[in-house]
Amino acid sequence: MVSAQRVTSYYSATANPAPARPPLAGAVDCDVCVVGGGITGCAAALNLAERGYRVVLIEGHGIGHGGSGRSGGQLIAGFARDMDELRRLVPRADARRLWDLSVEAIALIRERVQRHAIACDLAFGQMSVAIKPRQRRELLAVRRDLEEEYGYRGLRLIEGDALRALLGTWRYRAGLYDPGSGHLHPLNYTLGLAAAAEAAGVRVFERSPATALTRGEPVVVRTPLGEVRARFLVLAGGAYMGELAPELRRKIMPVGTYITATEPLGADRAGALIRDNLAVTDINFVLDYFRLSADHRLLFGGRVSYSTLDPPRLAATLRQRMLAVFPQLADVRQDYTWGGYVDITINRFPHFGRLSPNIYFAHGFSGHGIALTGLAGQLIAEVIAGQAERFDLFARIRHRDFPGGRALRTPLLVLAMLWFRLRDLL
Repeated sequence: MVSAQRVTSYYSATANPAPARPPLAGAVDCDVCVVGGGITGCAAALNLAERGYRVVLIEGHGIGHGGSGRSGGQLIAGFARDMDELRRLVPRADARRLWDLSVEAIALIRERVQRHAIACDLAFGQMSVAIKPRQRRELLAVRRDLEEEYGYRGLRLIEGDALRALLGTWRYRAGLYDPGSGHLHPLNYTLGLAAAAEAAGVRVFERSPATALTRGEPVVVRTPLGEVRARFLVLAGGAYMGELAPELRRKIMPVGTYITATEPLGADRAGALIRDNLAVTDINFVLDYFRLSADHRLLFGGRVSYSTLDPPRLAATLRQRMLAVFPQLADVRQDYTWGGYVDITINRFPHFGRLSPNIYFAHGFSGHGIALTGLAGQLIAEVIAGQAERFDLFARIRHRDFPGGRALRTPLLVLAMLWFRLRDLL
């Protein structure tokens, strides 16, 4: 039985069984209240429970309802922007440590999947691909920077016939192959974290949106039918947090992102599109990304909305983008098309911090959160337990408010992203 109603997607259609968890009713006391049942919240709850804390997790819909259960499922080392951009925001030594933490985040996924026996189709191998000569040069610069500045080895630039042998398309000039990154079924990974957290003693309540917050000691979080009193609070709702903490909304914006899934193609036809089960993403600002599912479908993402309005003719638009990469799929049916929101920051780096000495948050992963969200959960557990050094590396990244205030910030964002889209096309 699946927990709470979720958006119809390939992931929800292939979700592992999960219990129906009740909404919170009445008052409960605990050491830590976690708001948000995505990867950040479930990982934080799991790590805190393993440290001996009494943890309550409340989720407004069902576990994995937000970006954690709807994304492209690609786990990639690093961040949504290149490391030279991060070096503009933090000291060079901090940038090196943050890079190392992003690599650790992938190792953490591997360890959790193995230790908790999470069936989530985890696979390794990822490639960033260039459409234009300029982008090929950018890939070479990224490889050189990661090797020389961060000691990240194993990256390979693949071109020509070798690239054609891996990808059944003529669209790309070059690809930067990373054997250390990969992909998974994001909803099943999130459900597995929630199950592991419950096994460790976490009390999980679904259909329990946080409607009000009273700061202090204890902090009190109210839901429609109850309230949680806690020594510490973790805010992990991302783009779905609403107005619970208004000062955080100024630092992030919701962006709609969309994916389509084909009918099953069969092993041979799917393998002719993408060999070696790679995850692939181009490096446009408004990018296309794709991979194969365990049952040999093509999962293709490539449409975003900065206006909070879903694009018209979404399935047809995604089909057009998919056929620009793989025209040989013109006869293939699309079985699922879905979307959801991710939270972005102005600089596209994660936003971690404290609202008070006992309220912590982590969000703003900017579409690059499969690995980093799980790391965020661990670092939040560390800081609550009194080990703040690694959490504070992220907290020191400088972030600005989105300009324009509540009335104008969305139109300004739409205009800014139109400029980047034009840059992709020219």
